[in-house]
Amino acid sequence: MYLAELRFTLIADTEFSLAEQAIRRYLEALIFNGQMLGREFPTAFTGEAFCSRLVLPTADALSGQHASARVKAAEQQLAAAGLGYPQCQLLGQDLMSQQTVTALPAELVLFTTYADTCSPLRCANTLQPVPLFWLKAAAADYEALIRWQLQFQALDEIQLQQDRVLHKTAENSLQQYQSKLNRQGRKLAAQLAKQNQRPIWYALYSGSSADCQAEADKCCPGCGGNWRLATPQAGVFDFRCDNCQLLSNIA
Repeated sequence: MYLAELRFTLIADTEFSLAEQAIRRYLEALIFNGQMLGREFPTAFTGEAFCSRLVLPTADALSGQHASARVKAAEQQLAAAGLGYPQCQLLGQDLMSQQTVTALPAELVLFTTYADTCSPLRCANTLQPVPLFWLKAAAADYEALIRWQLQFQALDEIQLQQDRVLHKTAENSLQQYQSKLNRQGRKLAAQLAKQNQRPIWYALYSGSSADCQAEADKCCPGCGGNWRLATPQAGVFDFRCDNCQLLSNIA
């Protein structure tokens, strides 16, 4: 992944609030299209321009060929707020981020954790992040997928805290096959798989169990079949069901 600076030069008199709203609208459009990662975008005013620091999945992530209709519309609205087209300066690779795949994998998995600031779509065999804009979106962009990721990460952080509040609620949402969160995630994975004509697995999280001895012999929660792998996939997943497109781990 790459660290970049986006510069919005003032081209007309404007109000600070209008400029801030236009920049926020544009950057959020980039986030929901997968062209920009994370939820924070520190922005400074230099007197003649606004400068935002971003993390990008690829060096060419902000290329116009990847822009959604929402990104293009938000870019056009910058002028109404007295701002020029954003100018991008690539600062280099982000040393704190995971390495993005170099080519679109044959199989993907929908997988995320609270600590991730990358795409929730990964290579099914290496878990390297896959840029969302390399795929065909099932809707106008990937907002539904990003919002699902934010909910998953929030619940994951809650259930991992030492002094846990709503721990059981968060854990059930993450682990139960029929929880609203997991139903939504499986639906999103299936829609993208159909749109892109390639397998996209759903990673069903297992964090704890009332009977750890029985974990290795549990059946697929979707079809009840035997799904234990002889060797863990990607070093993480102990279970795989081709029928339900599920991957999971021993709690």
